[in-house]
Amino acid sequence: MAARLSGAGGCGGAENRLVSLPLSRIRVIMKSSPEVSSINQDALFLTAKATELFVQYLATYSYKHGSGKEPRSLTYSDLSRTAEESETFQFLADILPKKILASKYLKMLEREKAKREEQEEEEEDDEEDSEEEDTES
Repeated sequence: MAARLSGAGGCGGAENRLVSLPLSRIRVIMKSSPEVSSINQDALFLTAKATELFVQYLATYSYKHGSGKEPRSLTYSDLSRTAEESETFQFLADILPKKILASKYLKMLEREKAKREEQEEEEEDDEEDSEEEDTES
């Protein structure tokens, strides 16, 4: 039924379709989950429609709350900012991270590594101190 409604039956055309996303691709994505054995056509259609509406809402929200650096356009940084600042889209923060230069990223990794090494050294010193106290007792 969903294929017929979405225009995948061959008649109609793109303007008559109720969903824009390819149902076959959505089916493949849904079947990639080990918990899914079969997919109902209605579930497939509703998943496609819900995905379209979500993407439309994300794009509209990001466009309205965008930086305005590039007039009349939606940029990756607009999407990234939305994921970071909007509580509704917070779950996308890992998928849409802020773009940073590779040199800045490498420096950030070096700082994190130095902090970790420093913490490990402090933990080793604390362990040595506690062992010395135990032997003195």
